[in-house]
Amino acid sequence: MARTPADLVGAQPDPPFEISFDGRPLTALPGQSVAAALWAAGILAWRTTRRAGRPRGAFCGIGHCHDCLTTINGRPNQRACLVAAQPGDAITTQEGHGHAALGI
Repeated sequence: MARTPADLVGAQPDPPFEISFDGRPLTALPGQSVAAALWAAGILAWRTTRRAGRPRGAFCGIGHCHDCLTTINGRPNQRACLVAAQPGDAITTQEGHGHAALGI
């Protein structure tokens, strides 16, 4: 039987909660970053590049590279590796620079 890191340290985390990605419900754990919650759900890309539309997700995992930018609760350009998931968060794929609604 495989043990999780939480089992190894005897952690008693609060119960999981629901977030959504592009309208699809997902489960997140307290203290988990948005990027970690997306990875746990098998989602590896949540942004497309500005020019070529290539998929991007977490690269460095420490907020330095900006590859993990996403839109969280309608707010674009959030670094998913640095933002803690909160109950009810609505994460959406960010296309390009994230300001399409501004017409730029």
